[in-house]
Amino acid sequence: MNNLRFIPNVTPCGHTRREFLWQVGGGFAGLALIDLLSRNGFFSAKAATVGNPLDRPLAPRPPHFPTKAKHAVFLFMNGAPSQVDTFDPKPALTKWHGQPYSGDAKVGSNGRPIGHLMQTPFEFRKHGQSGLEISSLFPHTAQFADDLCVLRSMYTDTAAHASGCLQMNSGSVFIGKPSLGAWLSYGLGSLNENLPSFVVMTDPRGGPIGSASNWSGGYMPAAYQGTLFRSVGTPLLDLATPAGTSERSQRHSLDLLKKLNEEHFARRAHESELSARIESYELSFRMQTAAADVVDLSRESEATKQMYGLNAPRTADFGRKCLITRRLLERGVRFVQLYSGGGHIEDTWDGHNDCITNHKLHAGETDQPIAALMADLKRIGLWDETLLVWGGEFGRTPTSEGVGKPGRDHDWHGFSMWLAGAGVKGGQAIGATDEFGFKAVEEPVHVSDLHATILHLMGLDHQKLTYFHSGLDQRLTGVVERSVVWKALA
Repeated sequence: MNNLRFIPNVTPCGHTRREFLWQVGGGFAGLALIDLLSRNGFFSAKAATVGNPLDRPLAPRPPHFPTKAKHAVFLFMNGAPSQVDTFDPKPALTKWHGQPYSGDAKVGSNGRPIGHLMQTPFEFRKHGQSGLEISSLFPHTAQFADDLCVLRSMYTDTAAHASGCLQMNSGSVFIGKPSLGAWLSYGLGSLNENLPSFVVMTDPRGGPIGSASNWSGGYMPAAYQGTLFRSVGTPLLDLATPAGTSERSQRHSLDLLKKLNEEHFARRAHESELSARIESYELSFRMQTAAADVVDLSRESEATKQMYGLNAPRTADFGRKCLITRRLLERGVRFVQLYSGGGHIEDTWDGHNDCITNHKLHAGETDQPIAALMADLKRIGLWDETLLVWGGEFGRTPTSEGVGKPGRDHDWHGFSMWLAGAGVKGGQAIGATDEFGFKAVEEPVHVSDLHATILHLMGLDHQKLTYFHSGLDQRLTGVVERSVVWKALA
């Protein structure tokens, strides 16, 4: 028994009898298809675009055309902020406050009745040389009015939070599609070998509905998916070296593990999860120092900590995430997504019960840190290389949820988001909703139009950035014709 040794499988087809039968049967049936595809040049065309997944999937790649932007930050206001209380002033709501709404919409999300028109209690003022009107909810962000490009005519295809977050992140209301960050990592690669290309930081109250589907790599190799960072303590669980393990011992273990995994992968080259797992061990080894250094804010000055609001309980968490974001960008991370609001209802921007109190809370948590990040990026010279995106999965109705109830329902027909930073023409508002702010009526911008614009600002043509899957060249912006919002570009 001690002389027994492993003998490799020598069967001509497959490694089990079941694989043998499957491959033999499928092989004969597929001969005609292979012949047809070969005649059409299918395989030669795809060979140039599909490489070995083990060949550095995150190696830096040039954009389709020259651009300023090298990094992007998505400030995701989870739960859907109200456009008429933030960046879309509507004097008609003040005039007709308390009156029944007589427009086209008859019911809100989940069949909720449309309530009476409700004015905003927040004062809108003109800011900067541009005179861009911004709500009093954002006194710090308003200082950068001339840098903001507000899209006041956004619309999406769903009124549900889960599918809304998915569509805003992946372009689809269905689970399984690659997220925006995954597409950017796939198209441009990473600028740092010791940190992930795509980092996500959620709210301590919970993540968005749909969880990790919002930063998934979908059908792409798993190397492109987002990496969830914690803003407090160890950035990644189980990242530290186990007690009593030397670096040399750990290196030897990883080398052996890599060798065994590569032998396993050689027979299963189609399994991208396996190739990503192999790379993840190496990345984790390199990250043990790099990631811990990023979240260590002890070397930041007290003035910087105060600027981001780390000294105040309300702003401390989001301020810490924004400061870590700046440090990630300095180290070459391609895409960072920060979530404000977690869990459900009032713990997010989902102000069904009392939109006014809700927005005071969440705007108060995020306004100062966001402004600090913008100021800091300008100070360190990264402003012209960083694209900022602010918004949620949709907006909120200009009506109350019932008479005398200060909550607002979901509104997917028209809402506001803003862009700033590299390549963006600031100090302007693009598009418009109707007089009450219910529906986009001028220059409507679909979520996929926004994605096309973001990709363009990052130097990528949304029609050329494709990934072959299920017999099709898949795109973030889908098969429907979409357009870049050209007015948003500097």
